[in-house]
Amino acid sequence: MRNWPRSSSWKRRIMSASTELKRFSCPDWWLKLQRGEPPMADVPLNAKKAAKALAFFNRLRLPDVPGNPPLSEACGDWFKSILVAFLASEDPVTRERLVWELLCMVPKKNSKTTYVAGLGLTALYVEDAPNRQMLLVAPSQNISERCFEQAQGMIRLDERLKQIFKVQDHLKCITRVKTGTKLDVKTFDTSIVTGEIPILTIIDEVHELGKKNKAQAVMQQIRGGGITMQGGQVLMITTQSDEPPAGIFRTELDKARKIRDGKGGDNPIMLPVLYEFPVELQRNQEFWRNEKNWDCILPNIGRSINPKRLYDDYINNGRVTKEAEQIWASQHLNIEIGVGLGGDEWSGAIHWDACAKAGLDSLDKLLARSEVCTIGIDWGGADDLAGLYVIGREKHTKRWLGWGKAWARPSVFEQRKNIAPRLRQFEENGDLAVVATGEEQAEQAAAICKLVFKSGLLPETAGIGLDAAGIALLLDALEAEELTQPLVQAVTQGWKLQTAVSSVPLKLEGQRFIHGGQAVMAWCVGNAKQTLRGSNYIVTKEVSGAGKIDLLMALFNAAMLMFLNPAAAEQKTVRIYV
Repeated sequence: MRNWPRSSSWKRRIMSASTELKRFSCPDWWLKLQRGEPPMADVPLNAKKAAKALAFFNRLRLPDVPGNPPLSEACGDWFKSILVAFLASEDPVTRERLVWELLCMVPKKNSKTTYVAGLGLTALYVEDAPNRQMLLVAPSQNISERCFEQAQGMIRLDERLKQIFKVQDHLKCITRVKTGTKLDVKTFDTSIVTGEIPILTIIDEVHELGKKNKAQAVMQQIRGGGITMQGGQVLMITTQSDEPPAGIFRTELDKARKIRDGKGGDNPIMLPVLYEFPVELQRNQEFWRNEKNWDCILPNIGRSINPKRLYDDYINNGRVTKEAEQIWASQHLNIEIGVGLGGDEWSGAIHWDACAKAGLDSLDKLLARSEVCTIGIDWGGADDLAGLYVIGREKHTKRWLGWGKAWARPSVFEQRKNIAPRLRQFEENGDLAVVATGEEQAEQAAAICKLVFKSGLLPETAGIGLDAAGIALLLDALEAEELTQPLVQAVTQGWKLQTAVSSVPLKLEGQRFIHGGQAVMAWCVGNAKQTLRGSNYIVTKEVSGAGKIDLLMALFNAAMLMFLNPAAAEQKTVRIYV
């Protein structure tokens, strides 16, 4: 086995997890990948069901490859392990199914669409229940047609299968003649689940659902079958997203990683199979740019993937620009786009995730640990976000502590539909409030400022820093709370924020600035781009383009005031926390 790099915490995680593994946890997933094994937990199987499913799957033939080889030869063992775990898992004591859901994330061109078409036919064949419904769902018409064509082609290559299945081309429906159970191939939309709850749903390219409104509601409806007596399984297979993961995909990916790492609770129902590098190696661009390190996360290399052509494509197409490289790496190597990736990101981004600490997930916790606070606010119009960020200087340690809040109006969701699912997720987390009017937005921000003021932790001068543009409503709301100059100050933007742009990363690198790991803040940090203008590095909305960075700009405003080394005003009231 190649001498692959390991993170400093890898051995510790292996040792701590070796005593008692939680269901579906796989602490040695990176070691398994290095050995060429699927990165998944061992699952107990019903041997008879597994043999039946595997025998049927193996006889299927590839319809679009010369010679039409059977899957017994053309499919790698990695997918066959997934197939039997999903279709034949069984608790050896209770005899009940264990794997109700499975998320497989595997890079592009590993034949996942063809293989899931074969898995769908296999599931239809081995299901004994009569007159049930199964779904194979794709995010676009092109992908759904590709899935159906592969399944249809496999049937038409085998005279016996033509008798077992009835194919309705115009409906993209395949029926098991003996049972009447149907496999419908559909394009994802909010009306795909009608009538009977499906007993099995396969979702291809689930990362695309993160970009769709109401995807969470549809997923919940699909999962409704799981609580019935008959049960309902869900298999999701996808590449990494070509944008920072969002919406339902972000939710499912985070859940899968927690289960894999033994942090997903005592009785998870999802089996994670994630072909990805550890996060430390995803951030090590020298590592993942080396083609010698690619094979462990490309299970079909040498089958559907020609390694030389893959490398040539990277050199000739993937590396033409930094943006092209990000997208190429996300699709072919499952490198997650976001914090710490890219070439022109804000220099603090690479350290942001590592500074997330427990115990800072609310404003009251930050206030309780602070000796003085400053507040930065970045305001927004009707089609933009507004952000407020509080920095506290911790008692005794003098570390900086961070917490933020964002606002959006309904018009943002209409005018910026590409980020609407992501914003809804932040709303669910409680980090973003959706308000009807600018007045309501200003009142809520002023109320937080008043709360911090009443705690006695704001300095008498320069405690609240604002971008001076478009803040009339905010100034009115602050004045109504009796928060005015010199407590409230304008913070000059542009190159004059250089101190914050360049110095905050140094605090993050040394863990002298910690925060609660709010998803909305990580998103803003990941969106931020910096550029050299004259002799100063700047981060502005213009430089960062369409990416929202409002909370980061609020952080910079608060940081500029904290760099003044303020002291808290004399506490005049009892602290009140939210």
